[in-house]
Amino acid sequence: MHILFLSDNFSPEVNAPASRTFEHCREWVRAGHRVTVITGAPNFPSGKVFPGYRNRLWQLEMMDGIEVVRVWTYITANAGFAKRTLDYLSFMVTGFLAGLVQHRPDVIVGTSPQFFTNCAAWMLSVFRRRPFVFELRDLWPESIKTVGAMSDSAALRLMERLELFLYRRATAVVAVTESFRRNLVARGIDGDKIHVVTNGVDLTRFAPMVRDPELAERLGLADKFVAGYIGTHGMAHALETVLETAALMRAHPEGARVRFVLLGDGARKQALKVIAEQEGLDNVLFLDTVPKSEVPHYWSLLDVSIIHLKKCDNFTQVIPSKLFECMAMGIPVLHGVAGESADIVERDDVGLVFEPENAEALCAGVLRLAEDHALYQHLRAHCLEAAPRYDRTALARGMLGVLEGIAGSRRQVSNPLKLKA
Repeated sequence: MHILFLSDNFSPEVNAPASRTFEHCREWVRAGHRVTVITGAPNFPSGKVFPGYRNRLWQLEMMDGIEVVRVWTYITANAGFAKRTLDYLSFMVTGFLAGLVQHRPDVIVGTSPQFFTNCAAWMLSVFRRRPFVFELRDLWPESIKTVGAMSDSAALRLMERLELFLYRRATAVVAVTESFRRNLVARGIDGDKIHVVTNGVDLTRFAPMVRDPELAERLGLADKFVAGYIGTHGMAHALETVLETAALMRAHPEGARVRFVLLGDGARKQALKVIAEQEGLDNVLFLDTVPKSEVPHYWSLLDVSIIHLKKCDNFTQVIPSKLFECMAMGIPVLHGVAGESADIVERDDVGLVFEPENAEALCAGVLRLAEDHALYQHLRAHCLEAAPRYDRTALARGMLGVLEGIAGSRRQVSNPLKLKA
């Protein structure tokens, strides 16, 4: 089977869509299938093309057996709604054109968050007469309204109609949460064609690791209790709450040995650094995005991981993928996301849940895990016990089963002799 996959994020980028797509496609290649990924030059989230790449009209690359076609896009930093929309639209056009010349795909997959990628995938399915699968990673454009990037308007309502059009035209929808499935069913999408394949973790890359002594010494963290956030510093993440917690921590005697690390980039990073400087938060350390191969070493610096999103109904439906990386590393989580992901934290007993945007609750959680050694070890043990249930290899095979079923059904329908048999 030849799988044609469109994604505007892909390795060596290290955000959740890039990691999930790469790890799934790698497993499909190992299972004996041909996989072609159409993407752009890696640049997320800074808007600067990674070393070794150029923003060309067309580039070919082989990555772990995956055929990667990189096309030109309008590149911009992950900030500013208008410029990002131009980025998305440019990939829709060039990704579609690149898809027209790929050799006989059996199934075409487009992934969100933004759905212009799926517009290209759907158009390719029409021109190539192949089934289209919509991988649903975020309820876009609802999330645009949630973070305040765009208010309710005729344009937003038009995008919502386009969103529903794509769900209806898809042969199958692969959602990353049960909440997304319920949302679509409530909006009239056929539940029989919606499959849930959650996010997970590559257990070959993420495993318990002793704190890197050289790195810890260089960053001044060798003898500290480190609470860290690793990921995109965007509007949705409300990381001002972490800075408020760092300010509160200075009033506690135990807080003197606590440090907060924020690693990553995004639309809000510079503003967060300005706030930290104005408040004199010398217990906060900002680190830039690091190459994918180095990420586990930075995870090893953390005693606890902070996972946080804005307090709003939309985000109760998401499951941040970093939750599973924490489990695999044996790092207890302080989880400031309500809903389905909080249920996982409590059910698997891998951390403490706190109310989103509640700095006092986060501060109390950090202090509790810093002081209660028995609780800390209990949560750590449960992280390692739970991680294999979210093994990316098994999840990739689950999604592959959906794609194989769709491609197989199409081949049967296109072969009338086979139907008569």
